[in-house]
This record gives sequence, C-alpha cells and structure tokens, in this order.
Amino acid sequence: MKKIILAATLAFAGFTAVQASEVNTIKNAAIVAVQDSAVKTPVKLEELPEPVTTALKSDAYKGWTATEAWSVKEGTKEYYLINVKKEAETGSVKIDKDGKPVQ
Repeated sequence: MKKIILAATLAFAGFTAVQASEVNTIKNAAIVAVQDSAVKTPVKLEELPEPVTTALKSDAYKGWTATEAWSVKEGTKEYYLINVKKEAETGSVKIDKDGKPVQ
C-alpha cells in the first residue's frame, strides 16, 4: 500500500512540474506606455530639447536633478514628463517643447 501511495505521489508531482522556457528579449526596443489615452515614450535626458534643459537649469528647479524623462502625447497636448530628485525628495515636472511648465 505504501508503494502505491508513493508511486501516485511521484506521478502527480511529475505531471505538475513546471518547465522553464527560454525568454526572448528584444534589444534596443522602445517601450511605449499607453495610459488613459496618453502615450508615453522614454527619452534620454541628453536628447531633451534645448528649451526644456534650459528650463530645468532655471531657479525654479534649482537643486533638483533630472533622473528620467518621457515624451507624452495626451490628446492634442504634447509635453515632457521629467522625474526629478533632490536629496531624498522626488517629484516630477511637465514641461512643453518651448520650456514652459504644463498644468
């Protein structure tokens, strides 16, 4: 009886085993997030337009460092969403292509 229970247990474990499969990755693929009809595309900080980088260097953002940026298209609005950090504090700002804050 013990052998039958052991054999059934081993058979069940064999049927429920999970097999790992190879994950294919795509290099240099752009990740685009769509949220509430807004399309966010990652942008490298060095590729931000000059008016945007100038705005980030202004007194309004003094002491804050940009960490990540996205180009956002939300209906007819287009702007850059930029995550910023100041010591332990974090936040984000929205700036249009002309360097003006977006509400």
